[in-house]
Amino acid sequence: MKVPQSLENVDQDAVIRTFEYGDGSIIAVDFGSSAADTSVDIVGSTAIIVADGEQFEFELPPEASDVSARNGVLTIEE
Repeated sequence: MKVPQSLENVDQDAVIRTFEYGDGSIIAVDFGSSAADTSVDIVGSTAIIVADGEQFEFELPPEASDVSARNGVLTIEE
């Protein structure tokens, strides 16, 4: 699964990692400890993220099956 372009251009000091497994992949975006209250809402195929008081949105990859945010880490699973 490819990291959405808008996630690659996040203005924060986010660390983006992709993990590939035999049965799928995971994109993990760590917004750091200052964004512990990160939240995500899904509207159609768009994810809306609020992290550290900033909001941004991106189109989900077509193969995304689950999107969640916990402790400042956004995960997109295939």
